[in-house]
Amino acid sequence: MQKVKRYFLEIKELKKDQKKIHSNSFDKYSFYLEDNKDFKLNKFFYKQIGADHFWRDRLTWTDNDWKEYVSTPNFETWIMKKNRDLVGFYEKQFHTEENEVELINMGILKEYRGKNLGSALLDHCLQNSFNKCPKRVWVHTCSLDHRFALQNYRSRGFKIFKEEEINFVA
Repeated sequence: MQKVKRYFLEIKELKKDQKKIHSNSFDKYSFYLEDNKDFKLNKFFYKQIGADHFWRDRLTWTDNDWKEYVSTPNFETWIMKKNRDLVGFYEKQFHTEENEVELINMGILKEYRGKNLGSALLDHCLQNSFNKCPKRVWVHTCSLDHRFALQNYRSRGFKIFKEEEINFVA
């Protein structure tokens, strides 16, 4: 049995230089809110990106499970595109009672990795999330995720507030 390290991180405010998107090098890319609640996009990204990082929890979900998931109150899916091609996504939920945003999933499709697009995606997520003036934005990642995931979060100002080791059965 393999041990996996899981990290819970939070950020409570943006740094001054994070408040404006640095889009010069990402002009070919666009972001849009999937407001049609098309669960097939979430399912697609989860399977494609998750295949490399052992995302398995939702693989057994039915279409109804997916529909219910994307219909959760205050849930948003944002899509990153290059022209008409899908590049990546993130899912987030605003928890009104706690006044916080949970970054649920985020990732870049394999053919677009290694181009700093994960950083651009996270920047967009943070700026978009802090428009709601939450107390914090939080996320969890683990040692099975992309090798730069933890570094990306920390470089944007996220701080670890909890760590744990869990058993992983491949």
